[in-house]
Amino acid sequence: MGWLMAKRPSWSGFLKLSLVTCPIQLISATNRSETVSFHFIHPKTRNRIQMKPFDPDLGEVERKDLVRGYEIADGKYVTVTDEDLAAIRLKSTKTIEIERFVDFDEIDPLYIDGAYYVMPDGKMALEAYAVIREAMKKEQKAAEGRLVLSYREHVVILQPRDNGLILFRMRDAREVESQAPFKDLAKIKVDPKMVEIATGIIGQKEGKFEPATFKDPYEEALVDLLKRRARGAKPVHETEEPEKPTNVVNLMDALRKSLSAKGGKRRMAARDDDEDAPKVVAFRKPANRTGGKPKAKARAKPASRPAARRR
Repeated sequence: MGWLMAKRPSWSGFLKLSLVTCPIQLISATNRSETVSFHFIHPKTRNRIQMKPFDPDLGEVERKDLVRGYEIADGKYVTVTDEDLAAIRLKSTKTIEIERFVDFDEIDPLYIDGAYYVMPDGKMALEAYAVIREAMKKEQKAAEGRLVLSYREHVVILQPRDNGLILFRMRDAREVESQAPFKDLAKIKVDPKMVEIATGIIGQKEGKFEPATFKDPYEEALVDLLKRRARGAKPVHETEEPEKPTNVVNLMDALRKSLSAKGGKRRMAARDDDEDAPKVVAFRKPANRTGGKPKAKARAKPASRPAARRR
């Protein structure tokens, strides 16, 4: 299990499928400890600054004397004590009971709030874990259940992945906007020729999903900056003018130029040979600007060639 078991589990308990119970541990699948974070320090003392609570009327106050407040109107709060919260907290059942199985493709990614690796906890758990995993793989299903974390109940989705299981913590339905703001966009009329050109551009840029390439250049620049400063290098401040977007006057022209940049004409010409494929005249060679007729038309009627040469 390697480095995963070296990490501290976020939760330990049981995964239950009907009468089958499997001890498991959840280990966070994400890690932000490698990203750069800053503290406020005083430039002379080099001491880290302490942020102390401040009341506009009383001045500096002790954190232990504060209570939680929820704003119900402008400047008006309802206060809640630790005892109030303890009375309504959910008790952890330490069990994720699978309630139903669903198609993973039907799950809206807007609801996904966090990811965990699900690991079997101990040798006795291995067989039950593997049986549940293989059954879900065979049926190509994801499992839905509920989990209590930090006194809150969350709907969770478990999905087979490689030799294990991944658990996704799902958002509360109230956190996701129920109405997407796309209703009026259905009224937009689209030129089928433009869609066909855009389809060709998509074909040019096809590739594999490679998350290893998801790197933040700003983060890399920060790390490089900190290394240089740690060696005593002086800061170098270079300013660049931000690249200004090109004003697209003619969308069709922009699409054609984008497609022809990497051999798109040849790709679309092959489509033109297909009787069932939509014909896009935009990819044919334009007429001779010197005044002559296009060669394609001259080849279509050989008998007319002598007449075409007359001036």
